[in-house]
Amino acid sequence: MVELFHIGGISIHLFGITIALGILAGIKVMLTEGRRKGLDKYPLFDLGLYTVFAGLVGARINYILAFNLSYYLEHPVRIFMIQQGGLSIQGGLIAGAAFAFWYMRKHQIPLWKTADTFAPGIILGQAIGRIGCDVFGVPMEQEWPWGIEFMGNIVHPVQIYEVILNFALFLLLWHKRKSIEYEGQLFIYYIIGFSLNRFIVEFFRTNPLVFGQISIAHLYSAGMIIAALIAKEFLKKRSRKRIQAQKVTQKKGNKDLKNKDLTSGKENTAGSFLDLKVTGMVVFGTILAVVFYYWVHSTF
Repeated sequence: MVELFHIGGISIHLFGITIALGILAGIKVMLTEGRRKGLDKYPLFDLGLYTVFAGLVGARINYILAFNLSYYLEHPVRIFMIQQGGLSIQGGLIAGAAFAFWYMRKHQIPLWKTADTFAPGIILGQAIGRIGCDVFGVPMEQEWPWGIEFMGNIVHPVQIYEVILNFALFLLLWHKRKSIEYEGQLFIYYIIGFSLNRFIVEFFRTNPLVFGQISIAHLYSAGMIIAALIAKEFLKKRSRKRIQAQKVTQKKGNKDLKNKDLTSGKENTAGSFLDLKVTGMVVFGTILAVVFYYWVHSTF
């Protein structure tokens, strides 16, 4: 891991810093979306914070069980040394989603509406957090200019591959968030999009192989995509049934329609400006992340 500095004998690593920044940015986006959707920010914040901790625990447990079980059976004390690395993002997503759905059911928080609220923030947090990751890719068969030197080899900078793909997915979700057709659609897009990102990047990483070039992480990604597609059909059918069951609403008066027309233009203008601003910030942030990544790994 890239060690930045010490505080009272405690090492501060780059990965820890970027994870913390990713969590803060993700929660900020989640609260902004929650306000737009009319959700109470206090239970939303609690849910986000608890889900982060549940995800970290799940990420650690899944990494131990799926990727390096024999090592931790021989060194059980190191199970708790999370500062040395060893987190599985897919395990974190599964554990975090399971906890969040349980928590929302228990506290009567709108499940799929809230899941849509979380989706852009989650992938933004993942993009920022991945910048400091120290898991490099396999050696390049041909030394391309963007390769990075690691342990005497020119390897694929898989961290930055995933950073770029995740930032792109964030922009897709951000621009789609106001035009979803049913509750849960944005979250489904997130699961499918991130799983595809990880499936692609996994070909350039080193993980336990199941058969051929297919690793255990590939299987996780495929399983999550299948689960998301099944959930998509369920949610679409449920949405159609709700629409059919609804009574025809009374027509609004001309005055209400006029007032709506007067305000909608202002809201659309403000929304378009925000979307443009966010797009510019993400594009700039992606460029900055790439520059920072190469600077760090050429300096430390």
